[in-house]
Amino acid sequence: MSNHIPLLKLSAGTASPLGASCLQQAGPGVWNFAVFAPDATALTLCLYQPDTEELLGELAFSARTGEVWHLQVSGIEEGTLYGLKADGPFDSDKGLVFDAERLLLDPYVRQLNRSISFNERLYITKSHYMLAKGMLKAQPFDWQSSTKPEIAREKTVIYEAHVKGMTMLHPDVPEELRGTYLGLCHPAVIAHLKQLGITTLQLLPVAAFMSEPRLGKLQLTNYWGYNPVSFFAPDPRYQYQDAVTEFKTLVRTYHQAGIEVILDVVFNHTAEAGDDGPLLSFRGLANKHYYLFESHADITDFTQPCNYTGCGNTLNVAHPAVQKLVMDALRYWVTEMKVDGFRFDLATTLAREHKRFNPYAAFFQIIAQDPVLSGVKLIAEPWDVGPMGYQLGQFPAHWSELNDKCRDTFRAFWRGDKGVLPEFTTRLLGSRDIFQKHHKPACCSVNYLTYHDGFTLQDVVSYKDKHNWLNGEENRDGHNHNLSCNHGVEGPSKDPSVKANRYLHKRNLVATLLLSQGMIHWLGGDELSHSQRGNNNAYCQDNDISWLDWHLDSDEEDFLQFVRQMLAFRRKYSCLQQLSLLDDSYQLHGDKHHIQWYLPDGEKKQPQDWQDPERLSCIFQITNKTNQASLLFVLNADSNLLQLTLPGKARRLLFDTSVDKGLLQPAGQTTLQYQQNAHSMSVWL
Repeated sequence: MSNHIPLLKLSAGTASPLGASCLQQAGPGVWNFAVFAPDATALTLCLYQPDTEELLGELAFSARTGEVWHLQVSGIEEGTLYGLKADGPFDSDKGLVFDAERLLLDPYVRQLNRSISFNERLYITKSHYMLAKGMLKAQPFDWQSSTKPEIAREKTVIYEAHVKGMTMLHPDVPEELRGTYLGLCHPAVIAHLKQLGITTLQLLPVAAFMSEPRLGKLQLTNYWGYNPVSFFAPDPRYQYQDAVTEFKTLVRTYHQAGIEVILDVVFNHTAEAGDDGPLLSFRGLANKHYYLFESHADITDFTQPCNYTGCGNTLNVAHPAVQKLVMDALRYWVTEMKVDGFRFDLATTLAREHKRFNPYAAFFQIIAQDPVLSGVKLIAEPWDVGPMGYQLGQFPAHWSELNDKCRDTFRAFWRGDKGVLPEFTTRLLGSRDIFQKHHKPACCSVNYLTYHDGFTLQDVVSYKDKHNWLNGEENRDGHNHNLSCNHGVEGPSKDPSVKANRYLHKRNLVATLLLSQGMIHWLGGDELSHSQRGNNNAYCQDNDISWLDWHLDSDEEDFLQFVRQMLAFRRKYSCLQQLSLLDDSYQLHGDKHHIQWYLPDGEKKQPQDWQDPERLSCIFQITNKTNQASLLFVLNADSNLLQLTLPGKARRLLFDTSVDKGLLQPAGQTTLQYQQNAHSMSVWL
């Protein structure tokens, strides 16, 4: 023990809970440390000064229970920093890569003193200054009696936002708070979301991450945050002074406004990358347990990590210790940070057992019976890049899944692609070919037009091709299958006709999304007509390519008003939130509805009418079987106008995307005949 800390008292402590646990807060603290490191021959606790990170001393773990090392230390001053060193054999063929001189992060660390950035010189010299340190600090917090909103799945409208990008250019947020947790919960930001009609804020990863060394050499950075180092600690990049307290403040403020907060979590890989990646935490403590490796003839090759994520490594969530780590982290965010749910990045990876996806994986079973986690929102990105990685529709019924087929089909239909009408209507009404009636509700489908990875909505109607040259990969990165349309000009245009066509195209897409059955996902900034200048993979662009511009011209203001209108329209009509058909027994209570399809002449559509690949329009009516109230929908993606005889009776037009910028029509006379303009849609009462 170092002479710098002579007053510390050591004892064996306990093997549970894992991580650093504060046993006494008043005065010099008493802390218990427990670390999973089954193959280590020795473990050391390193303590540092909170301001300078100067080493205070190194304490050997003297106790071990099974696979867990543990130590109790009395007399630690508030704010002291800590890290770990693990000794053991170095034999990469056996998956053992111990380095007794390398400082490591505790996998259960709750708070970091600074953000983590890779420094090659410090890493090579094994300087402890290379790595951020854990902070030993109790975190009491006054939740002010705030409660979780508990929004029903079918009523959920998610707004996907980046903590930094949301406010870096916001004129009403104080400059010192822009890009922070506190900036994101500024009253002006919350007012914007409330006016939109958002129920749920989904944050891109906030768990502490590190930018890839490769990006640093290109003078770029991992802006999105999908490269985790810690699963518990909120990233200090977004703090003003204290990340934990300020993140809790964010959640409390949103709950007080009636808005949920869910997190995008990355439990499929870590920033330690492949076999040549840096030792930061998991690899240095239990490499062969935390990660998956390739095997040949049932012999594991520990020199070849499985790369089912495209990021160099894959977490072995089927291992009991890793499974416990993930579950402990999820419960921590729900109980201590009070978040309302999670979106799981590359979620197929989490249910791989013996490397294959298992729809009955232990991961699903544990969450389903967990009294904390079973009641929160669970959203899967239902794929990874490993073998048989695409698993849309295969997750449990209490999960929701990102429906990329919905995105692609909506885009294809309104671009005028032929032969997609049958699939388009299937997607519009809840993708029941994937989320089968009787077994799952339509809200299992998360419907979206755009996501953080891909074109923004403005770019979907402004670019034919991706323009990712600034990413340093010669435009090779990002999807090529964007189903976009530039309306004759690649990129920005001042041509009035081009602009008008683009806004009409956007209104059609937005109306389709918000009239569709399923949970709604909205990419933050689309309502502001945000453009990434054709970059459909802006993960490394921490600049105004990604930051939202809040200064809107008159056209952008009109479009923002249209988005607000459509969200309000969805809330007004319950059949748009949860369509329960007569032949679906999943839900027996509540209103039941009937759908009827029509031809432009008002006659009922026949089975053979669906076989025409040239048809680019559809007309359908949803009728409430209890009170016979109905809505009629007319969608025309054709380049020709559609002469309509409205079925059954004269009706009143509610809105037409091609009339008065799509805004609601004042109450007027009903009509039986109507001309639906090309590339437009209308809704009738």
